Amino acid sequence: MGKQLPIVSISGAPEQNQAAPKELVYSRVFCGRENSPPLRLLLDFLKSKGQVPLIPKMDPAALDDWAWVQVSMGYHRERKPIQLFCARDRGTYQDVHQQERDQFLERLPVFDDMEAQLARECVQRSRFLVTTRLVKGDVTDEGYDFNGWILQFFQENCDGIVQIDGQGFFSPKGELIVELDPQYDEGDGIPSTPTPSA
Repeated sequence: MGKQLPIVSISGAPEQNQAAPKELVYSRVFCGRENSPPLRLLLDFLKSKGQVPLIPKMDPAALDDWAWVQVSMGYHRERKPIQLFCARDRGTYQDVHQQERDQFLERLPVFDDMEAQLARECVQRSRFLVTTRLVKGDVTDEGYDFNGWILQFFQENCDGIVQIDGQGFFSPKGELIVELDPQYDEGDGIPSTPTPSA
């Protein structure tokens, strides 16, 4: 099972939620490393945890490229995949990284405890940001676990800190260290049609 990040699962069967508009759940890892790891390393990590990531057919060389921008990663054939986006402090989506970073830096100064300062420092020095997007009415507990493993990979391997909309920032142990007011979570800093950049 993935790292126990306390994302509350949906109630009711998926078919009951078909008529509702698609509500999205966003989570982020603000990463301090200079470059994001190639997707192949993420896939190997997920497989080592007993997960079977479903990805679209792509050139095998693309899996070794550190400059990836977006990928869909499925956890079950009958469920919508999790969307992963990577915005760096340089390149095509530099403005997305800056916008997300600024948004959270504006919200964190109101906290004056040590954990909030740690979160603020991690966000401030982030070099890239990995965002996951899930369709709330479609995701299962298995999908939340899968998402937790993705977040854990970037947190552990990229000097990152996890932020989940509607909740806040989490320690490496998966404990909520800074609770944020969910009314400010917009999840709109994702480019609508990402394309790879060099």
